[in-house]
Amino acid sequence: MKPFIVGIRFQNSGKIYHFDASNCVDLRSSDFVVVETTRGRQLGQVVHILENPPAPPDGGWKQIQRKATPQDLILRQTWQEKESEATNNCRLKANELNLTILKIISSEFSFDGTRLSFMYSTEAEEKIDLKVLRKAMVRIYPHAQIDFHQVGPRDVAKMLGGMGACGLENRCCTRFLNDFCPVSIKMAKDQGISLTPSEITGMCGRLRCCLVYEYNIYAEARKNLPKKNKRVKTPLGEAKVVDVLPLKGAVIVELDNGVQYEYLQTDLQHVDEGEQPRNKTQIPDENIINGL
Repeated sequence: MKPFIVGIRFQNSGKIYHFDASNCVDLRSSDFVVVETTRGRQLGQVVHILENPPAPPDGGWKQIQRKATPQDLILRQTWQEKESEATNNCRLKANELNLTILKIISSEFSFDGTRLSFMYSTEAEEKIDLKVLRKAMVRIYPHAQIDFHQVGPRDVAKMLGGMGACGLENRCCTRFLNDFCPVSIKMAKDQGISLTPSEITGMCGRLRCCLVYEYNIYAEARKNLPKKNKRVKTPLGEAKVVDVLPLKGAVIVELDNGVQYEYLQTDLQHVDEGEQPRNKTQIPDENIINGL
């Protein structure tokens, strides 16, 4: 029998996790369910149903405990309303204990209040001892298990929200990014984007996630184009590629006389590496309209 696998999200635009819902076959998208996680029992929302689920992970699929009741939803809302207070209390205790290199970003109660997790960030390279801070928070919340989880700069930006570096009212990470993809300087270079830090850096201080959005299109477009500084044969003679225009399928070349022209890839031929450059530049006639 094929397992009934659903995707569940615990936060808005959060990462999607897959669970076996064979014991709740009446589930539909947007339904809430109770599941057991590494952070205790949590309330998650079904965002999609896998028609053709992949092979199960090591250890098998985790089971959904049950469909959430209206009382579960009210209980979760009650504890969510206490999270801001918990975050402020933890920040005050961290300051009292002189843990100035520690930044408490947010807190999260499990839906039934039995577990309280604090998310923090730090720029310190060495591991921070949080035993004293944990004990202080246990005294304030004696009925909850206290956990601390370090998060990276991108996660901090996602949790705090706010305007994006591009001027959008809400950052991409808070609106629709479920997970963070690796981003590199090469992606900016291949798209011809200025490498000025203010142009490629997000509010998190890391390379902007949007550098990934169109990168594959540029990479595919570049495959059949000659690289910069390569020599090519043009209708006017041999020339050197001085710039690449991937989305136009064209390059800008410089002839031996210093004049630059734009050519489509179909108008060019590669020069063999062992072939010596020829100084046979033709004089263009007045009908050539692709000059710069």
